[in-house]
Amino acid sequence: MHLRGLSARSTHRRRWAAVVAAGAVAAGLLAAPAASARPDPGTAPTTMSIASPPGGSTVRVLIFYGSAAAGEESPVVDAGIAAIEQIGRSGPAGQRFEVEATDDASVFTDATKLGRYNTVVFLTGGGDVLTPEQEAGLEAYMEAGGGFVGIHDAARAEPYSDWFTGLIGARPAPDSPTAVQRATVEVGDRQHPATRELPLEWKRLDQWPNWVKNPSGDVHTVARVRESTYRPGASANGWDHPISWCRDYDGGRSFYTGMGGTVSSYDETDFRAHLRGALLWTTRLVQADCKATIAANYKAERLTEPNQPGQNDQIGEPHGLVVAPDGRVLYIGRGGADASRPVVTDWNDPDVGKGKGQIHVWDPKTGKVTLAGELTVFGNKGGGDELTKVEEGLLGIELDPRFEENGWVYLHYTPHSGLNRDTHMAERRVSRFTLDLATNKLDLSSEKVLLKWPVQVHSCCHAGGGMAWDSQGNLYIATGDNNSSGFSDGYSGNNPEPNYKGVSFADARRTAGNTNNLNGKILRIHPEPDGTYTIPEGNLFTGKETDEGGGKTRGEIYVMGVRNPARIFVDRTTDILYAGWVGPDATEPSPVWGPAKYDTFAVITKASNRGWPYCMGDKQPYRDRNLPDPSQPLGWYDCDHPKNESPNNDGLVDLPPVTGNNIWYSPQGGGPDYPRDADGVPSYRQEEATYRLPWLKGGGQAAMNGPVYRYDAASSSAVRWPSYWDGKWFVGDFYDGDQPRDAVLMDPKTQGDGGLPVHAESLKRIVPVGDDGIKNLMDWKFGPDGALYVLDYGRGFFTSDDKSALWRVTYTGGGPTPPADQLARGTT
Repeated sequence: MHLRGLSARSTHRRRWAAVVAAGAVAAGLLAAPAASARPDPGTAPTTMSIASPPGGSTVRVLIFYGSAAAGEESPVVDAGIAAIEQIGRSGPAGQRFEVEATDDASVFTDATKLGRYNTVVFLTGGGDVLTPEQEAGLEAYMEAGGGFVGIHDAARAEPYSDWFTGLIGARPAPDSPTAVQRATVEVGDRQHPATRELPLEWKRLDQWPNWVKNPSGDVHTVARVRESTYRPGASANGWDHPISWCRDYDGGRSFYTGMGGTVSSYDETDFRAHLRGALLWTTRLVQADCKATIAANYKAERLTEPNQPGQNDQIGEPHGLVVAPDGRVLYIGRGGADASRPVVTDWNDPDVGKGKGQIHVWDPKTGKVTLAGELTVFGNKGGGDELTKVEEGLLGIELDPRFEENGWVYLHYTPHSGLNRDTHMAERRVSRFTLDLATNKLDLSSEKVLLKWPVQVHSCCHAGGGMAWDSQGNLYIATGDNNSSGFSDGYSGNNPEPNYKGVSFADARRTAGNTNNLNGKILRIHPEPDGTYTIPEGNLFTGKETDEGGGKTRGEIYVMGVRNPARIFVDRTTDILYAGWVGPDATEPSPVWGPAKYDTFAVITKASNRGWPYCMGDKQPYRDRNLPDPSQPLGWYDCDHPKNESPNNDGLVDLPPVTGNNIWYSPQGGGPDYPRDADGVPSYRQEEATYRLPWLKGGGQAAMNGPVYRYDAASSSAVRWPSYWDGKWFVGDFYDGDQPRDAVLMDPKTQGDGGLPVHAESLKRIVPVGDDGIKNLMDWKFGPDGALYVLDYGRGFFTSDDKSALWRVTYTGGGPTPPADQLARGTT
């Protein structure tokens, strides 16, 4: 029922309210200064006693639409009341509720009446609508466990109240756009009842307020508006523009949406579904998680101490981790020595590049670290230019799917014993070792070499190293293309001339772009118990193709055309591969040679060619260069019909078509794209670029792919991340400046063909950045306890230092609310 009519207010209060309504926006007062800035209307707050929790099984919703501005009732208010009344009468019988509406604020000082309502909805035009005593009554109502829903201009109510600012979550910027515009809403929370049935990308007309202070991290955002789809004005919030959010506040539950500023909003089926879900949660008819993205609900703790002087007793040069089913974390050190030890760079010295690739085990039962073993690797030449330094060494680690039974550990490394100092060639291998599960010691004599292949080590870098299993027992192995782009000005790395004793070290067409070479690839094999392997069906090649004479493919190749895939992940729920790789070195795009350096992430649903060194990003081609004069540009590569016409190629000339990648970023921004000519070639003029992924940016960049989180409902772990993150893909960068550290949501219908992420959620306040946080992210994986384990590389390259560490990020926010015993109509 509607209780219409303006409530009785004193002439003084009405006059003050009118001043607030007319002047607060102009003065910028809606940023909510201290509550003491509000004049005392002469009524002191009183303490009210309200039964906890308010309301009952006869669920009632109170709509308050009082406004500080005199005049006729808003058509938007009428539409909102009618919509909420219809929501209350519809749906399953167990989720229906009664609705009353009033503009009489005296209800907030009537404990008996206010205590009847499960939820209060503010559908107000804003301004100073409550006396201090009435606001105190609303506060008492929330403290008793009440529910609150604020819609659109409710964020302009009570502009001088810090408490009400906290209840709402944010205040509109004074110069927020007032025009009704069509925009796209990214619906990132796929579980909250207010959003789980909405489209991933929700296109609708409305008014879109900007916020004085972005509430992300302090509230749980369920939806964001994409600013690139409308004109947000001078006070725009950027890529992270929350539009609907919720949180448990002051004992109760608060939900706010900035949408609902138009009459037509309330006729939308999806918007009514949005409001319905908010009302179901705030009335205590259903539970929901409104804590999952609030930064204060996470704890990041360092698990390892700094090494003792001159030792690597706790950690080597961090390079990868894996978590065992029992919670033990095994992590590897690539091979860089403690800074106090000598580094040999002279190729005439038999010890050139000799280092120790270390395997450590952190045991959650004791909190102690064991040095499980050390491999003698080629991987310690320190820093310098690309003809001095090296990134080989111990590169990757994985555990057998039956590790708890057999203790098998797979290591991807470059043994020093395989080094040819004359030709500057080395051997990369993947071997299986056995760990003593009782002592955490690795039996180095147990080595079974599964796979080995040659790599040139005259020039640095891009060694790859990641490994992962799918649910069918197939092992994926990421290998880098280990060629320099420095001889092609940092662009495609396709200069065929530079070589050492006949082996090119600047032409990635010899490696990543070659169907007959295992470098610059993601391999897929099926290890067998005897230490051999078979090749599963569905790889990119069988190894037996007769094309172009035969003998020009390797059956182990699942993905070609990747540059430095240091981190890969396979989601065993779907067996989809997720990968990231580092790009070349050009800092700007070139209309002559092609795109700037792109670091890349991809969702890989089938065997494919990801482009390098022919194409990058969303199939943006490079310019060919070849003999006799590689300094002169030739034609643009055809991403749909690439050809390997390098003199260094011993594989097929005609290559599989390039599949576009999902995420790419350069120093200029995320997802750069350009106008294309009739042949599909981008202009590569920086002033013409558009940035399709505004939530990320590079610079000094190094992509570090992360996991897809899977929530285990059967787990009793008290530290597991909540189910909100289930199915989200974690992407990050080694560096912590403007580079990504995000959880992204993909559209399953488009992700395999290079579709862009629908939504990105920053993790920088949860996985903390900065010199005292996790500054240089090297690897990250979820453990069986649902906590996130992270390796921080440290602050010095090619070594470990006192910042090199294993971290754990746990969730401390608790379960959904309200508690099951406070649901209005029980758990059914």
